[in-house]
Amino acid sequence: MSKRTALLSALTLLAIIGWLKWQAVSLGKSLADAQQQNSTLTAAVNSRDTVITALQREAGQQTEAEQQLRDTLAGAQRLALRREQQLQKVLNENQALREWFSRALPADVIRLHQRPAFTGTGDYLRWLSDGQLLPDPGQPADH
Repeated sequence: MSKRTALLSALTLLAIIGWLKWQAVSLGKSLADAQQQNSTLTAAVNSRDTVITALQREAGQQTEAEQQLRDTLAGAQRLALRREQQLQKVLNENQALREWFSRALPADVIRLHQRPAFTGTGDYLRWLSDGQLLPDPGQPADH
């Protein structure tokens, strides 16, 4: 083999080694970028899983609270029905109480129960300040 061929082979070999080195560095950089992306995605998945777990726990608590409210409402409805039945029983048994119960309220009491529809606290405060004064309890009623 001639010197020229050996030199050309050596240069070719060095070029191939240089190209392989450049490829290795480039692949190393690509690997580092992929590992960074993997770490970022893993952190995002872990964060998402934490949020999902918290939301599931909160949904479970909300479901329990809703069930408690339903149970409380059902109990209140049963109590109201029982009281209404007791009231009807007492009214059916007592004529004087039935007459008293069917009488209309006095006009001043009816006026106390009349309120406009409020859309905010300002409306309520205006209604209070513009309202009529109650009659003096020491004075006899107008009726």
